[in-house]
Amino acid sequence: MYRAPSNDRRRSKPSGGPRNASGGLTVRGEAAVVYAALDLGTNNCRLMIATFANSQFRIVEAFSRIVRLGEGLAHSGQLHERAMDRALKALKICAEKIEKRGAVRIRAVATQACRIARNGREFIARVERETGLKLTIISPEEEAHLSVMGCASLLDPREVSPVARAALVMDVGGGSTELSWVELADEAPAPATSLSDAQSLAQNNALKVARRMPRPRYWISIPVGVVNLAERFPEPVSGHTAAWFEAMVEDVSRTVRHFTDPETLRPHFDRGEAYIVGTSGAITSLAGMHLGLERYDRSRVDGLWMSHAHVQSVITRLLDIGHAGREQEPCIGKDRADLVLAGAAILEAIQRLWPCQRLRVADRGLREGLLLSMAKKKARRRRRRGPRPAVKAAPLPVAE
Repeated sequence: MYRAPSNDRRRSKPSGGPRNASGGLTVRGEAAVVYAALDLGTNNCRLMIATFANSQFRIVEAFSRIVRLGEGLAHSGQLHERAMDRALKALKICAEKIEKRGAVRIRAVATQACRIARNGREFIARVERETGLKLTIISPEEEAHLSVMGCASLLDPREVSPVARAALVMDVGGGSTELSWVELADEAPAPATSLSDAQSLAQNNALKVARRMPRPRYWISIPVGVVNLAERFPEPVSGHTAAWFEAMVEDVSRTVRHFTDPETLRPHFDRGEAYIVGTSGAITSLAGMHLGLERYDRSRVDGLWMSHAHVQSVITRLLDIGHAGREQEPCIGKDRADLVLAGAAILEAIQRLWPCQRLRVADRGLREGLLLSMAKKKARRRRRRGPRPAVKAAPLPVAE
């Protein structure tokens, strides 16, 4: 069972890598601290462990497992025993990885499934008893803000022509979808990140911390995600798949259409000065299929630009090949074969309501947002304390 790190820093020293005089990891002269971010969603359990030094995270381990915690939740109103067992199995693996890596700063959150389930808080208590992990159920607003923060480096107005003035970040989960409208300044809120830069960061497992993080100007969370949408609209055994897909698109559209607060940003979309950032396993699967990848490759998908025509072409192919064909697709597989078109329907509904020709695919989101939020919190504490006085390091003892 994982135990939260105590004040005794000797328990928390990560293994491997060059060490400084005190025994901690050193990255280019600065001691690196190990962070862990865990996101338990309606469909997935995701963990990211990273070292932090010189205002940059270096990802040392990532873990993701489909657990379908929200399976049947829409019908029963509570988490089912089998679903909780699957999630606990994945969480125990996460706890072991956190312990092994010696993470000293940890943030673990649960989202929609635990928010709405009658037994959600009971399950959170069970998780702590059986794994030692302390999960916090976050609000939809915080989930939206963290997703935007995690995608900050992809919110660069200078990356497209004409220069973008707005972006719509959509985080498609298993039980909900968070939509965040971000107004982009002439100067990007995060360091400019071209596609090649984004792919380089992905290849090097790096995550930069920007001085100024974007915040949504408007946001909404809708109780529609790939799991509950797929459950409410089971795929027909034969024929009429186009009508089935359109029914899902219309269902999502009805849920979002009433939200008119972001209309002040509509002119940017009408003039082609906006784009969508999509973070979702379904959206990254569409991107992988668009690229024709024989094996999913995050470094090629994260930051990828797709046109609306590209998206529609992949959707048409997914409908044509059927469930069995989707299972054979390397970027989809059996775990997502029944969910990917639900995610595509959510994306298509948003692209119709907020038309724009450019989609930027994000293989990042809440976990990265959790890491960045912890780093920003640390920076604020440091600024309040003021600069540390210079301390001369004691010489290392010489073996006789």
